Amino acid sequence: LGLYLSLENYDARCKFTRRMAARWREEARARGRVALFQEWSRDLDRHAADRLIRVTRFLIFRGADGTDAKERRLQQQARWLTEHLVKLGPTFIKIGQALGTRGDLLPLAYVKELATLQDRVPPFPTAEAYARIEAELDRGIQQAFAEIDADPIAAASLGQVYRARLHTGEEVAVKVQRPDLTEAISFDISVLAHIVRFMKRFPQVNENADWEGMLHEFAETIFEEMDYMEEGRNADRFRQNFGEWRAIHVPQIYWSHTTARVLTMEFIRGTKVIEINALRQRRISPVKVNRLLVRAYLKQLLEDGFFHADPHPGNLLVMEDGRIAFFDFGMVGRITPRLQSMMIDSFFNVVGRDVSGLAQNLIDLNFLKPGVDAEKVRPVVESLFQHYLNLKLGEVNFKELTYDLAEVMYEYPFRLPANFTYIIRALMTLEGIGLVTDPEFSFFDTAKPYAKEFLLRREGKQFRKLLFDKFTGRGEQGQIEWGKMWKLAKMAARTYFEK
Repeated sequence: LGLYLSLENYDARCKFTRRMAARWREEARARGRVALFQEWSRDLDRHAADRLIRVTRFLIFRGADGTDAKERRLQQQARWLTEHLVKLGPTFIKIGQALGTRGDLLPLAYVKELATLQDRVPPFPTAEAYARIEAELDRGIQQAFAEIDADPIAAASLGQVYRARLHTGEEVAVKVQRPDLTEAISFDISVLAHIVRFMKRFPQVNENADWEGMLHEFAETIFEEMDYMEEGRNADRFRQNFGEWRAIHVPQIYWSHTTARVLTMEFIRGTKVIEINALRQRRISPVKVNRLLVRAYLKQLLEDGFFHADPHPGNLLVMEDGRIAFFDFGMVGRITPRLQSMMIDSFFNVVGRDVSGLAQNLIDLNFLKPGVDAEKVRPVVESLFQHYLNLKLGEVNFKELTYDLAEVMYEYPFRLPANFTYIIRALMTLEGIGLVTDPEFSFFDTAKPYAKEFLLRREGKQFRKLLFDKFTGRGEQGQIEWGKMWKLAKMAARTYFEK
């Protein structure tokens, strides 16, 4: 995969190298003839290497260099990869899902195809599931539950779920981890680690990404997701964060029946958020459901710094009383206060249509690879954002913006910071749900009033604290950004008069 990405991304790297070579020639010319001759010799070496790489790529890709032919080839390869990742098992399904947002690493055709990868695999035998439950809970299946279904109601790569009832009468959902899962994933990661170490011998192959760092991050993430005790704690934290929200529900965790490999939670009945006809029969507006989901995610991102990272339709149910229930907290994201502050600054720049400010936000958020001159790529980013800022907010599609940004990131020396992978995946999924239930849905248009509300509350508190510290002589706790505060004041006025 590393060799493929290196060859596939070669044209984009060549553009950057040619620009740098022109600059090196100018600098050599200024130093004199000897320096110019040395640079000319290096140019010959680069040309020879270029020919070798292009011949190699021709042999591997069978010369499909035309734009249409290349696009068809990429789509075929992307479909083939997606199908075979499922066959390779849990580790590679999760890797494929993670790569489905990595426009900085993969061609857009791959990103789009991998984004559709569903975590659906055949269930394992119920006898093995019962044996796992008994071993984990240290009691017989009939001692643990008054009743339990013979067939699972859902199955995924890491485990499957059964409906059951406790002896105290509560109806519950029991999630059981697949047998030998830890050993299988550990083995896969060990094999991948050997491949990554081998790839490190070839700097050019490893140039496109820090494969070793990515594998380490993936291993940490998947082992955390496999720890059902951690998932239960995540659910409890999420429930606490939304304690004052009557419209959001998180299933209760039954800790007496929960271990690292068995999770028992409250069983919830309801309708999937994308089942439009069923919602309308219950007189529930899909538009209101979308608004609530967007508002809930803005709270998670901008206030809590802790968010559900996998909001696909199977993890969101509209309950009989109209509340939205969130499930499956194995995959969560965390946002530092510093990152929250930068995201808020980006929002101010969107509201103020500040193209230069948005480009600077990308740089500040570490979207550039180390050692790259930010000024060389700034015009490209500004051009992209200018196109979207010229549109009305309701015309901006988050998925299209993400894919356009992905193309820029693939062609130029950008990278996607690790903490943004989950954010982008969650928001793209959320927008997809909105568009299924309401063709007129716009994530940005829906988010705008709620984002203003959150920002006014958060930034207002910070502003009051800064003023208090300044005027009471308690020392500088931070510098007041008067330009930002002026935007905040105008936003507050518009919000007030729009009510």
